[in-house]
This record gives sequence, structure tokens and C-alpha cells, in this order.
Amino acid sequence: MYALTGRQSLALFFAIILLCWADCKFNSSPSLQDDLAPLEVKFHSLDFRNVLHWKHPQKALKNLTYFVQYKIYGDKEWTNSEHCQGIRLLECDLSQATSDPREWYYARVRSFSSEGFSSWVLSHRFYPQWETSFSPPQIKVTMTGRIISVQIRPPRTPLRGQKGSRIRVTKLQKLTFRIYLMHNDVEEEVYETDSCSKELVIEGLRPKTTYCLQAMSVTPRSGRKSLRSSSTCISTH
Repeated sequence: MYALTGRQSLALFFAIILLCWADCKFNSSPSLQDDLAPLEVKFHSLDFRNVLHWKHPQKALKNLTYFVQYKIYGDKEWTNSEHCQGIRLLECDLSQATSDPREWYYARVRSFSSEGFSSWVLSHRFYPQWETSFSPPQIKVTMTGRIISVQIRPPRTPLRGQKGSRIRVTKLQKLTFRIYLMHNDVEEEVYETDSCSKELVIEGLRPKTTYCLQAMSVTPRSGRKSLRSSSTCISTH
């Protein structure tokens, strides 16, 4: 049997120690990094402002930063969100990257700390046209005698057209608008207009009476409704 010299025994001892250290380090690292992965990665969308949100991991370290990528469903390659690399915020506005309301999207987030990168955490598959909510339209009310004219302004998206103005949501999604006419906090009439109508005329009102109006956006196919707008009140002569 071959006998090791003292120097060979010492070298073997240190080699075993090194292998054990490396094994412990690399076996424990994935678990640690999973503990630092972001939580509850999901899209929130209002008027096609599509924002990815997440939460700090439970074992969040100081100076934790986040990196975001996105892709269209079916694509192989992920794209970095340029303005969401190494950020400390818990959200990333992906409205421009997910601007086609009839496309499916994914996004993913990972954190970075002194321990390195965490694993990626994937969002649900996001379809803007189905998942966005809408704000109520803005209304401007004028009175002529006992006739109320209601000008209706649809909410706008964060996307901009060729002239630089923000695009109305009705360019991307068909909506109807409900106008509620109230007197003494009691609903008297409900009017509904399509998104092509910019003005509603209400006639036959009582003289010297105060009326309040509220507006709501409705998605015809799904029946989804926005919150009501704040009341706008006006008095007849």
C-alpha cells in the first residue's frame, strides 16, 4: 500500500476542506437567493397604464435593487426594461412596452444584493384589453333655461399620438358612458351614450331646482364598470 508523505497528507486535507466549503456554498446559495426573490409579481392596469408591481421578499436586505424584463407571449427572448434596471421602487411602468391592447405579455423581476441575483419571478400572462380598468369620464355641465348640456370627455391613456397628445381610451377600447341625474340625492334618470357622443342634452327639468350629475364608464362586452365620478351640481332658472 502506498503511504502518503506529510506534505501530501496536508495537501489532501486542505483539498477536502476546499471541496466541502464549495459544496456548502453552492448548495445553500439557491435557497438563500430564493428567499430574496420578489413576491406577488403582478400587473395593475388603469386606462391602459400598465404597471408591474411586486413586494419586498420577507428576508429583504438593505440596498436591495430590482431588475425587470418583459416579452410578448410566444417570443423566446426577454427584453430589459431600460428604465427599470437596478431600481429600488416596487413597481415598473411598462405601458409603452405593452402598448398593443390585443397582445399577450409576460414580465419578470429579480432582486440583486451583496449575495448576488435572486431567481426570476414571473408575472401572470397579461392581456391589456381584458384586464385594464377605466376611470369615469370627465363632464362639463352648462345650463340654458331648463336644459342641461353635458360635455363628455373620455379618460386618456399614457400613450401619445403623432401630435404628442395623449390618446383617448376610446381609440383602443369601445366604451359607453352612463350619466346619472340626481335631485336631493335621489336618482331621477340614467342616460347612456356611446363613446362617439361628446354631448348629452337633458330637457324638461323643473324650474329653480338643483340637479347633480355623476358619470361612469362601462365596457359593453364584459359589463365592467368604473367608479362614479364626483358630483357636478347646477341649478335651473
